Amino acid sequence: MTSTKLTLKLNSNIIALAKTYASENETSLSQLVENFFTKLTETKSNEITYSPIVQELAGIISLKDDSDYKEDYHNYLAEKYE
Repeated sequence: MTSTKLTLKLNSNIIALAKTYASENETSLSQLVENFFTKLTETKSNEITYSPIVQELAGIISLKDDSDYKEDYHNYLAEKYE
């Protein structure tokens, strides 16, 4: 497989954080970006993967199909901050 140079324009703070992360994980910034693109393109658009903790929590909360989640949350906050 051939490597090709890619120029990206990113927020300098994000670059600094990414470089630190790469260094702490003994990898290069290029390898991080390549791994991200690989993972991004491997996942089918309708297939979402969840972390083990999210999978474990799935189904714990049961909500009615006709619930208005935004209104319920608004009412909760209004009641909390009265």
